[in-house]
Amino acid sequence: MKVLQANKFFFINGGSETVMFQERDYLKQNGHQVVDFSMRDERNFPSVNSVNFVGNRSYKSKSTSKLAKLADAFSFIHSPEAVNNISHLIEETEPDVVHCHNIYHQLTPSIIGAAKRLGVPVVLTLHDSKPVCPTYYRVRDGNPCSDCIDGDFFNVVRHRCVDGSLGKSSLIYAEAVVQRLMGNYEKVDAFIAPSRFMQESVAHRIPPERIKLLYNGIDTNDISVSGADDGYVLFLGRLVKEKGIDTLLKAHANSSARWRLVVAGTGPLGDVLKVQYNPSILVGYLAGDALKEMIDKASLIVVPSEIYENCPMSVLEAMAYGKPVVGSRLGGTMELVEEGKTGLLFEAGNVNELTSALDKLMASSELRRQLGEAGRKRVEAFYSLDKHNAGLMEIYKSVLGV
Repeated sequence: MKVLQANKFFFINGGSETVMFQERDYLKQNGHQVVDFSMRDERNFPSVNSVNFVGNRSYKSKSTSKLAKLADAFSFIHSPEAVNNISHLIEETEPDVVHCHNIYHQLTPSIIGAAKRLGVPVVLTLHDSKPVCPTYYRVRDGNPCSDCIDGDFFNVVRHRCVDGSLGKSSLIYAEAVVQRLMGNYEKVDAFIAPSRFMQESVAHRIPPERIKLLYNGIDTNDISVSGADDGYVLFLGRLVKEKGIDTLLKAHANSSARWRLVVAGTGPLGDVLKVQYNPSILVGYLAGDALKEMIDKASLIVVPSEIYENCPMSVLEAMAYGKPVVGSRLGGTMELVEEGKTGLLFEAGNVNELTSALDKLMASSELRRQLGEAGRKRVEAFYSLDKHNAGLMEIYKSVLGV
């Protein structure tokens, strides 16, 4: 089989890239061919297809001229360059399937229509809620939101959902309307939903039979459980309100149990949090062996998100390391964490309930061990990379009719 994978980043920028490169490695290791399509960037991994990548474009930069701003706005919605380049690449390589991951803005969903015009079936992984939420994550003012889920995208303008800006919100609205008129999402042969939550969310727009449930996977063979427990609660993620970091720090300050907290990550709230709380708690961004060691020695992992998570890799990674998880009762996290069996759940934003859950686990190393062992067994049984890859191949075969 020959699969063309499309993703706007060709380096590890987040969870969507982690999943894509896992699938890419699996395909290549099992005799399939992979064709890459992405955006040029100095951080990219090598690819023989890089000559067909689109030019680097960042919408965070501020154009000075009105003409440049207009060109940026148009390419944000529809990229003639991406359509032209992927069309040439498809004609040159003749893939069996085009698999889209994170394609928004730099590549745009226009490439879906380009693939379909050339007779190639398209699979799209729903790493976020973009088809039913123009701003991706179903968040308004830092809180979960479902206003657009039934198709009234004008709510984005009404509430100025993008940075409180009427202009930016109007552009996002225009993008959503144009994509609906072009019907690019409707042309996708199969959507991959990494959680039942995402599957049910997107079913408000897409026929349910075209949305296939396939949880993210993790290579448990590559992670051994050492049993280390150095007595600290670990948070991994962006330091933004939506991730519940302020709630977590309040819970830590609220507790009389004196457990230690380690916060690994960076973000807009970093400087403010260092002033409000003990700065030694925040250890900054970690990666590679330093990150693995930090997870391995943690007592538990806390995921206090106050927005809908999809299938957070941080939860799967914690379970693979044999760590119990304390997570908020929202979105896909509830599907991964079994209450009282592999971890504890709490009401998002509830400081007292989070404090109670953390105090309970930090008071008993035996309970942590039991929940951690159960989590490892659960991830091996249901969320292994082998299981994910087998499911991926079934989806490919289904769109090819074989």
